[in-house]
Amino acid sequence: MFDTMTAETLARMQFAFTVSFHIIFPAFSIGLASYLAVLNGLWLKTRDETYLTLFNYWKKIFAVAFGMGVVSGIVMSYQFGTNWSVFSDKTGPVLGPLMAYEVLSAFFLEAGFLGIMLFGRERVGDKLHMFATAMVAFGTLMSATWILSVNSWMQTPAGYSMNELGQFVPEDWWQIVFNPSFPYRLVHMVLAAYLTTALVVGGVGGLHLLRNREDAPARRMFSMAMWMLVVVAPLQIFAGDAHGLNTLEHQPAKVMAMEGHYDSHPDGAPLILFGIPNPEEKRIDYAIEIPKLSSLILKHHWDAPLAGLDTIPDEDEPPVMIVFWSFRVMVGLGFAMLGLGAWSLWRRIKGKLYADRWLHRTAILMGPMGFVAVLAGWITTEVGRQPFTVYGLLRTSDSLAPVAAPAVAASLIAFIIVYFFIFGAGTFYLLRMMNKPAGTVRLGLRDAPVRAAGITPIQETHPDDAHGVKGD
Repeated sequence: MFDTMTAETLARMQFAFTVSFHIIFPAFSIGLASYLAVLNGLWLKTRDETYLTLFNYWKKIFAVAFGMGVVSGIVMSYQFGTNWSVFSDKTGPVLGPLMAYEVLSAFFLEAGFLGIMLFGRERVGDKLHMFATAMVAFGTLMSATWILSVNSWMQTPAGYSMNELGQFVPEDWWQIVFNPSFPYRLVHMVLAAYLTTALVVGGVGGLHLLRNREDAPARRMFSMAMWMLVVVAPLQIFAGDAHGLNTLEHQPAKVMAMEGHYDSHPDGAPLILFGIPNPEEKRIDYAIEIPKLSSLILKHHWDAPLAGLDTIPDEDEPPVMIVFWSFRVMVGLGFAMLGLGAWSLWRRIKGKLYADRWLHRTAILMGPMGFVAVLAGWITTEVGRQPFTVYGLLRTSDSLAPVAAPAVAASLIAFIIVYFFIFGAGTFYLLRMMNKPAGTVRLGLRDAPVRAAGITPIQETHPDDAHGVKGD
């Protein structure tokens, strides 16, 4: 299967495979950590037991997802030294510190307070427990901030110079961290994480409402998730539009591939809704398009000229087929989320939010679609940057370590087997936990560690056992 592939292609496939598995867990844990902080805060404010029930339910699911995200992230980072050592050498002076800041300021923060959030309410009190929960949520957002800064610098490098060894070296850390595309990518990704979590919570709520319409925790989680869609889905569309305009300014070839514009349009470019990219003939076959709408969206004028891929050298052209379709999957799912939110708002106004079984079924169907949209967005971003690792400056072919194709193929096969076994089992476990109603005492995780190393378990006694002898 891999016999005819080069080491570069295999290394790219390996990184794409591992990062695709990894990104779905942070996309979920970023939003879920914030949701837990909201649930805990609402319980402290109202003392409504429904909020506490939901907090205890989702914190156990968060713990599993967080652990799977950590493991998949560690594996991914090793590839910088194995398959992409030249990239690491050339960009290390800039990207190395940013990744270290992510571990020191963000990961340690969330990991340090995670145990208190999961097991510490009875030990530290409500206020400190709330603080720990908020710090876990803040830590996940900080992790996203640093990682998005790294990725954004690779897309729109700034604040650097080149030394005599051909390495990128920092000149202005403010420009490096807050590079031109960073604010747009950060907002877009955080909103995507919130939408992903809302869809999962809404899907779980819809599932349990189908089983029992009077299930109070299911009603509450479904209502909160639908409100999140109503508010965040429109914001995400506006954020995505702003991100697209920023990409047009700094990475025009990526936008040309997204839009399917092989040819330049001096008098206004059409919006191609669907079609089949034909790289050999440099055209979109069977195109369904709206005249001049692309110019209106991207330049805010019907007749604004838009350059096409005919202005880009063939060797610098991104893979149009992948970028074209992944972009449409992302946008299509974004509007589907908007539609689900609008539907829920209409049913809420009619007083039918908890009675509309088709709404609940649709919410279940949309449950995993946030992950699909996140993957489609990252595919658009990363494949659209090709053939560069640092856009316009360092080519992917020049970033590869001196590795042989058979060695990369062997490790890729091993990754595929292990990942599908380990993370398949983990995902099945998560789904089994979500299948149980929120009032379930045990979801599969214990509420606290059974014992710590070197500590003798406490002996249970009968209340009427005056001598403290362990009961039968």
